[in-house]
Amino acid sequence: MEPTQKPNPVYDIVILGASGFTGKYVVREALKFLQTPSSPLKSLALAGRNPTRLTQSLQWASRPNPPPSSVDILTADTSDPDSLRRLCTQTKLVLNCVGPFRIHGDPVVSACADSGCDYLDISGEPEFMERMEAKYHERAEETGSLIVSACGFDSIPAELGLLFNSKQWEPPSVPNQIEAYLALESTKKMAGNFGTYESAVLGVANAEKLKELRRSRPRKPRPSIHGPPAKGPTLENQKKIGLWALKLPSADAVVVRRTLTTLTEKPHGLPGVNETPDQIQKREAFWSAIKPAHFGVKITSKSLFGIFRYVTLGVSLGLLSKFSFGRWLLLKFPSVFSLGWFQKKGPSEEEVESATFKMWFIGRGYSEESLVSEGKTKPDMEIITRISGPEIGYITTPIALVQCGLIVLGQRESLVKGGVYTPGIVFGPTDIQQRLEDNGISFEVISKNKIQD
Repeated sequence: MEPTQKPNPVYDIVILGASGFTGKYVVREALKFLQTPSSPLKSLALAGRNPTRLTQSLQWASRPNPPPSSVDILTADTSDPDSLRRLCTQTKLVLNCVGPFRIHGDPVVSACADSGCDYLDISGEPEFMERMEAKYHERAEETGSLIVSACGFDSIPAELGLLFNSKQWEPPSVPNQIEAYLALESTKKMAGNFGTYESAVLGVANAEKLKELRRSRPRKPRPSIHGPPAKGPTLENQKKIGLWALKLPSADAVVVRRTLTTLTEKPHGLPGVNETPDQIQKREAFWSAIKPAHFGVKITSKSLFGIFRYVTLGVSLGLLSKFSFGRWLLLKFPSVFSLGWFQKKGPSEEEVESATFKMWFIGRGYSEESLVSEGKTKPDMEIITRISGPEIGYITTPIALVQCGLIVLGQRESLVKGGVYTPGIVFGPTDIQQRLEDNGISFEVISKNKIQD
């Protein structure tokens, strides 16, 4: 089956699910770059099931200006494959905001992979992402469809944060382990996104499916990391940043590991469709400076009570997600089981504006690569970096997704032809970090120290 995409799609970007909680914030972010002088985004459409709600979303996102007349409203439904195929023939790139992706994502990826249309989403669901790679990677390679999940807060900060910390280890030093510590801060009490909560419930419920999928696939090479993994505590008082921290099973860790696995298979990264010699040299130099490390994520709190709330949520999910009645309870009464953290109505604009995040990356390793071969396995060097930014689900996620989209539009020749990949391996060597910094997300080196015994 040949790709059916028209030679000249009508739109640069279609935002699918543009009337959802997160979708309308993505529209607001995209409008900042529509038809501005240096932006490759010249034409935009919004797609979803309900044209009235899409129009309302566009009006909300355009405030205080009237909605731009150039933005079209298209009807498409994830349960109607024909509508998705039509959508894919009309656009160069789909930004998919329709979650949970485990339920709604597959038909959209399938339509993009068949048509040769590019696809980015904001999924943080490991089983969905790995299943899409297993099902559609070869087809997407053939048709030239670039498919990248986790282009929101899951997992752009984690991916770029690991790469940023790894780059600070200048030869002969090498990292062994880089741990991310996530702190969510807000001046107002804020309810989390119900869609995120629903994805977590379904993720725990389907954990066995992910294990089955992995068992069924060929084993991939493991990254070569200097020194053994350190077995850290599940709960710790991390004095370097003044916070309690709890180890989490995290989508970020899964995505980062997949990026490092791809890098093991392709040490120079992914060749672009039509790179210049300068672009090839820049890409190869970027990846040669990246040294893989054991990676994990911890959620932090200033108090043990905050940690207790995370534990309560984790225990509720773990015990109840496995049964259909338990899942019904969790999804019917999210506020009860998350101790008020998640609610169906989502946060107000004021709550969103009041929230921020900080993500510390504490890297430990060796001042000399040779120390490991000499049998000295205790790290003697530590590098701490940090990424900070605005609220994670409605501000940072749209910033990250839209900047990835603008790179796909404006730098397509230097990106890989097609296939299903993680964001780190696709966007790492581009100017994504600079773009995020230009849009309010900061990258800092906090300290570089020798560890005293």
